[in-house]
Amino acid sequence: MYLADQHKWIGGSSDTPDGISYMANIPTEELFTTPHALKVDGTVRSTKPLSVMGKIVEDFGFTFKDGVVVDYEAKKNKEVLDALLGIDEGAKRLGEVALVPDSSPVSRSEILFKTTLYDENASCHFALGSAYAEAVKDGAKLTEEQRIALGSNKSMIHIDFMVGGPELDITGVKKDGTKVPVLSAGEWAFTV
Repeated sequence: MYLADQHKWIGGSSDTPDGISYMANIPTEELFTTPHALKVDGTVRSTKPLSVMGKIVEDFGFTFKDGVVVDYEAKKNKEVLDALLGIDEGAKRLGEVALVPDSSPVSRSEILFKTTLYDENASCHFALGSAYAEAVKDGAKLTEEQRIALGSNKSMIHIDFMVGGPELDITGVKKDGTKVPVLSAGEWAFTV
C-alpha cells in the first residue's frame, strides 16, 4: 500500500476551520492517514467483527488490485458487504489507514461495542470509502479534485474494519527505500 501524496498522520484532536481544537472521538487511540486510492494491492483479513447496517459481519476479507476491491468474502452476513461495496465506485477503495497498538484499553476490554467510534480504537484498521480532507497537507483548503489528484478517495461511505492484533508487524518504507519498523508484535516498534 502507498500513502497519498502530501498525506499527514493525525491523532487525537482536530481543528475547526476557525482554528479551534476539539476531540471528535473519545476515547481515541488511533493515528490515521490517507492511503493512495489507486495504489493498494494485496489481500487483507479482518481480525474483529464489524457491526454495520444493524448486522455483525464476521471472518471477512478483501483482495485489492490497483486500489479496487476485486474479490471479497465473509463467513457471516456477506450481503452487508455486497450492499456497502455497491453504493458507489469509491466504496470499493480505501479512504483511511489507522495504527492502534494491540495494548489499547479498548482492545484489552475484549468488548465489541457495535459502534465504530469505540470499536476502531481496539485495532489497526482500514476504512472503505471516503478519505478525510484533514489527512492531507492543507486538505481543507484544497478542492475535492485536488485531493483526488493527490490520491484521496471520495465516496458516500466511510466504514472502518479492524485488521490488527498481537501478531501484526508493520514496516514503513520511505521514498528513499529506507525501511522503518512501526509496529512489532502489535505494539509500537519505537519510542518518542
